[in-house]
Amino acid sequence: EVRRSPQATPDPVPGRKRTTPLNPANIIRRIFTGVSRRPFRDRVIHLLALKNYKKPELLAHLQRDGILQKDRDSLGKILQQVANMNTKDNSFSLKEHFFKDIQKDWPGYSETDRRTLEMILARQSAASQNATSASHSTSQGPSDAAGPSR
Repeated sequence: EVRRSPQATPDPVPGRKRTTPLNPANIIRRIFTGVSRRPFRDRVIHLLALKNYKKPELLAHLQRDGILQKDRDSLGKILQQVANMNTKDNSFSLKEHFFKDIQKDWPGYSETDRRTLEMILARQSAASQNATSASHSTSQGPSDAAGPSR
C-alpha cells in the first residue's frame, strides 16, 4: 500500500480556506480493502444474492470495488458455477443453494443492502422450509454440501 504525503504548495490566495481535493480512491478505500481481499467467487455470489445482474453490470460493479485481470477473465466460468442465466434478458441470478453461504455482514454491503438481503433470505428460508426440514445450525439436507451440484 503506497501512501503519499500531502504536497505543500503555496496558495496563490493566502486568505482562502484550503480544501483537500476529493480522491475517489480514498472514498472507496474502506470498502475496497474489505471486499477486494475476498475471493473473487465470493464477491460474485454476494452481489448476485442482492439482485439479478447482466454480465456488463456485474463487471462494472466489480471494477468499482477493484478487480484483477485474472478475475475478470474468470467471470464467465464463475457465473456458470454459481448462477442461472435468464435467456429473456440475459441476466444472471444466484443459484438457490448458494444462499446458505451468504454472510450478512459482508464488507461490501451497505445498510440498505443488508435490509434487502434480510428480506431475500427470509423468502429463501420460507421456501426451503417448505421443501426440507433441515435445521439452521446443522444442515441435514441430502442435497447440501455432499450432493451433486445442480
